[in-house]
Amino acid sequence: MLQPLAKLVRAIQVLVVRTLDRLAVLNASQYPTVPGSHACLKGLGGAVATASRAAYELAEATADNPLDATPADGPPADEAAVRRAQHSEAGPLLAERLSTAAHHLDLSATLCHYAAFGIARDLKHHPEHLSLPQVSAAQYKMLEKIALGGTRRYTPIRGSETLVAGDGTRLHPTPFNALRKHRLIRLSHVSTLGDRHIEITAAGQLVLDLQTPARDHTTPLSKTPIPRVVNRRLR
Repeated sequence: MLQPLAKLVRAIQVLVVRTLDRLAVLNASQYPTVPGSHACLKGLGGAVATASRAAYELAEATADNPLDATPADGPPADEAAVRRAQHSEAGPLLAERLSTAAHHLDLSATLCHYAAFGIARDLKHHPEHLSLPQVSAAQYKMLEKIALGGTRRYTPIRGSETLVAGDGTRLHPTPFNALRKHRLIRLSHVSTLGDRHIEITAAGQLVLDLQTPARDHTTPLSKTPIPRVVNRRLR
């Protein structure tokens, strides 16, 4: 039981650190000035607390786990009976620890979901607080394709990388690099096939929700008005 407990404690601690990092970034941004942000930031703080309690319960379960080790005065006369008694006594306590940890983890996940939903809602209702880049028409179109899912980047050993959308069409690297520079998209880890899945970030989704595709307002040359000549004078 020690090995799975150790893995869970380490995983929870990593998640707690990541959540604290996100909370620090939000706290240092313009988001605290948005109406309604207090509840979301408190929710993330609560997620840190409940996840930490879950890690504590698992750590206590590690301590309560009856490790089958030999005491200083040597093994008892009836070692098997003593071991069964220790396991029988520790079983209900370990079950309670695990149940409590699962409850805190479930609560922490719920708080994270509520915070994420609330942050997106607050920013949509108050876009004046956002510092999102204004994307071009090509960038907006590519962002829409990536949002549909299935976009991947292939990097062969020889040759240039290839960007393929979920519908099979190839994407141009210029708008892709611009979207990545502004952190509107992100790349996943390299798969066994050597490709990387491309996903839209929360900021990218806000760009799709709040901005409209840029349009080319230049007048085509074929439709340029020709001045009329009346009595040799331009009108």
